[in-house]
Amino acid sequence: MLTLAVLISGAGSNLRALLEAASHPDYPARVVVVGADREAEGLAHAEEFGIPTFTVPWAAHTSREAWGEEVAAQLDVWNPDLIVLSGLMRLLPAAVVARYAPRIINTHPAYLPEFPGAHGVRDALAAGAEQTGASIIVIDDGVDSGPILAQERVAVLPGDTEAALHDRIKPVERRLLIDVVRRIATGELALTR
Repeated sequence: MLTLAVLISGAGSNLRALLEAASHPDYPARVVVVGADREAEGLAHAEEFGIPTFTVPWAAHTSREAWGEEVAAQLDVWNPDLIVLSGLMRLLPAAVVARYAPRIINTHPAYLPEFPGAHGVRDALAAGAEQTGASIIVIDDGVDSGPILAQERVAVLPGDTEAALHDRIKPVERRLLIDVVRRIATGELALTR
């Protein structure tokens, strides 16, 4: 059984989908802990499913490195097989990435390498793209530049707002994430740097 730690910053819709999938006896992975960089509303999903949580507030640390050291200390308590960044809006420090690589994956609301960074949906709209997508990647030292594990296109519709487009991307992200974690757990998908 693959054990997962999930790190979030917000509402945790991908987290909820993963918790629901993992609650089925035939799903080969279990979430053992959920962490956040703030008092994220998504932590309520973990509590509902009886999953322990931790919070390492960004603002309480003097540097990204100090924050990352505390995140790593919390993760080490649980020793997860895989770390899932699911809406975590902070870049992990290079030392943290190196410590766990290649066992950190991330969801991203764009068809990478198109539109990396924190505003992938907004950037796709600003560029006038006719399509964007969702990607699941292995984290590396760059910004959304790691090996792509799965991705799928999503059409940009006339008159799309950032919220409307993001709402259409989210279900694709959830489905890809659940499938990628399953495939990692069963050995169908290997993690590489």
